[in-house]
Amino acid sequence: MNRYKSSSIFLLLSALFFTACDNSLLDTVPNDRLSSGVFWKTDNDAKMATNSLYTFLDSTNIFTWDALTDIAHVNQNIAAEATIDRGNYDALNGTVWDEWKRTYTGIRAVNYFMENVDKITVTDTALINRLKGEARTLRAYQYIKLAALYGDVPLITGTISIAEASKIKRTPVKEIWDFVDAELTAVAPALPVSYGAADKGRITKGAALALKARADLYAGRYQLAADAAEQVMGLGYTLYGSYQQLFSYAAENNTEVILDKQFVKDLYPNNVFNRLAPYSQKSATSYYVPTKALTDAYEMSNGKAIDAAGSGYDPFHPNDNRDPRLRYSIFVQGDQLPSGITYNPVPGSGTPDAIGNTYLATSTGYNIRKYVNPEDYANPTNCGINIILLRYAEVLLTYAEAKIELNTIDASVYKAINDVRQRADVNMPQLATDLGQNELRQAVRHERMVELALEGLRLFDIRRWKTAATLMTGPVYGMTYTDGGVVKTITVSAFTRNFEAPKHYLWPVPQPETDLNPNLMPQNPGW
Repeated sequence: MNRYKSSSIFLLLSALFFTACDNSLLDTVPNDRLSSGVFWKTDNDAKMATNSLYTFLDSTNIFTWDALTDIAHVNQNIAAEATIDRGNYDALNGTVWDEWKRTYTGIRAVNYFMENVDKITVTDTALINRLKGEARTLRAYQYIKLAALYGDVPLITGTISIAEASKIKRTPVKEIWDFVDAELTAVAPALPVSYGAADKGRITKGAALALKARADLYAGRYQLAADAAEQVMGLGYTLYGSYQQLFSYAAENNTEVILDKQFVKDLYPNNVFNRLAPYSQKSATSYYVPTKALTDAYEMSNGKAIDAAGSGYDPFHPNDNRDPRLRYSIFVQGDQLPSGITYNPVPGSGTPDAIGNTYLATSTGYNIRKYVNPEDYANPTNCGINIILLRYAEVLLTYAEAKIELNTIDASVYKAINDVRQRADVNMPQLATDLGQNELRQAVRHERMVELALEGLRLFDIRRWKTAATLMTGPVYGMTYTDGGVVKTITVSAFTRNFEAPKHYLWPVPQPETDLNPNLMPQNPGW
């Protein structure tokens, strides 16, 4: 266990106490919090304070994003996320408000850090500049999410009082993207390319530039996105040799990982196994499950696509001879589970995982495989696996997509996509070399769908591509199986999606926020 992980555990608690004390009261040092009278003195104080900011990074909530798209489904119908999945939510939705609150809490923590860090007696200027760069990058990360989810949002770069908060207005989303790009451009030079073992998991130059590439791609600023991605491509990152093992403990901190949320069993765990694994695995909840739309997206191993009707594969053996990433990402019928039993979700099979056996079993006949590791079977809510938030494969596909949209297509575009397709244990055929712009556009979008599946990016992709209105309407379909020699396909019971454009391309500003501050109005279009 490296020391960065250890210190972040303590600071998950201590971050709550980085608040100024009221000096109008007795001049005593409180014993229940860190006082500004004794903190903000040394370089180490600055480092500890920076560590606390990492606790606000996304975690297992990233799986929510894909469950609100065509490739996955919220399996728990009473959850707040399920109403978004259906498309019948409003500005009082708990998920919509929780993300707003969580993100602005992270931003406030960075703002407080930036306003206090210069109080210390500096002995290592380079360290302090680096820590400021880390903090500003973490703040930019939060603004990328806010802009993508809500559009116009308040741009707050300093701590504000309750009175000030009640008067603040939303900033046009263009200015949010301007801010993010400028911040990440400014901080990258002060950040190192890599760290020693004790500091693994910290923000690097590559993380800042890769986030800049993501932000500029989302904003439609393709030249900036391509340029930033190309800079990352020159920093020494490589694709990890095994996609199958990419989300395992053995692969933590590998050369593909650019940014992750770090965890430690017993001290600072997550519950990803319990959240994603099949019900038969210690009564795991199958909270989010893949759909047929995703499994059908994986090509045959010879590169042939599955058509819209699902034909192209053997209906009696639908998962055979497919892109290997299908079974590396998703548990399908016949797979061995961490406990050693065989996964059989077929209705009426009599297994714990059979569709309809319990509301905790999958409703589609699939479960997410990424991050479900046998090491966590014994205690599925005490997982230490790091959750990857940005990896090099995304950067390659960002570079390719940006160049395609610019119509500056050259050999580097094909190489970026083919490198992803031809990872050692994937080895899918290379793209044909004579594709036009639209064909390449569809190719890179397909590759993002299957390579980055169930990693929290699909929601933002189908929004910016404006394809969600087509993809997110109608029933949710699941596995294809045979019953007495008859091929059947699961339709999720009593669940129909509805997507209203342009309304659902942005979430509403949460109503509790607009009730407290009417200056956040007007609402997003359609809300």
